[in-house]
Amino acid sequence: MTDPAKTTAFRRLHETDELFVMPNPWDIGSTKILSGCGFKALATTSGGMAYSLGKRDGSVTREEALEHCRVIANATELPVSADLEKGFADRPEDMEQMIMDAAATGVAGCSIEDYSGNPENAIFDHQLAVDRIQAACEARDKLGTDFVLTARCEKYLWGEPELDKVIERLQAFEAVGADIVFAPGVDRLQDIETMVKSLTCPVNVVVSTPNLTHGIPELKAIGVRRISIGSSMAQLIFGKVIEASQELARYGTVDFVNQAINYEELESWFG
Repeated sequence: MTDPAKTTAFRRLHETDELFVMPNPWDIGSTKILSGCGFKALATTSGGMAYSLGKRDGSVTREEALEHCRVIANATELPVSADLEKGFADRPEDMEQMIMDAAATGVAGCSIEDYSGNPENAIFDHQLAVDRIQAACEARDKLGTDFVLTARCEKYLWGEPELDKVIERLQAFEAVGADIVFAPGVDRLQDIETMVKSLTCPVNVVVSTPNLTHGIPELKAIGVRRISIGSSMAQLIFGKVIEASQELARYGTVDFVNQAINYEELESWFG
């Protein structure tokens, strides 16, 4: 079970008016590096986790996801929130076991989304989506800790970019007990501000879209409380490996070596 000190510290981060950044490691090495950079919490990333296992995002098993949570949580003294996708279950009655099993890995919170896993019918119907979050919140309450439940609306990512409908769903998630809400894909600063003003619970924003015209100061100014980066850092690192590998294979050159971090400097990050 998660150390109560971690869940309490994580919940307290959400109870202040201060924005905090929660980056997303994907393995033990990235966890150790991010833990040493002064952040107050971390979160797993379903995409980064999948890539570290040589799989596509969304294709890992429930068991693999839970083991990943355990590995990341045990690699840091910081609170960790788990990206559990849809909770690896469709039915509300299956949410309790998912939350209990996630908490047993040592994470201090988790997110549950309304993406069904089926691109042909991507988003759960409204009532089912809300019932699933309500069941997850009821399971959270049974833990007896400050475990933090994040509810995610994925409509913008799956062809339903109607802000009023997204806000309606986030409000419903808040009403049944979600501690913090999240709508990835809502990138316009004006839309984010409207979303924040429409809710009383904290709002998470993922900063992973290229060429955004706003940054952390602007998000802080409109009341965003938590920022994550999703799989973007994992994409950066894997992308650099692909570039270097293709350079070596196609051209027989090793210019990428000039961009590599010094060996001794990298060693120092791992104690």
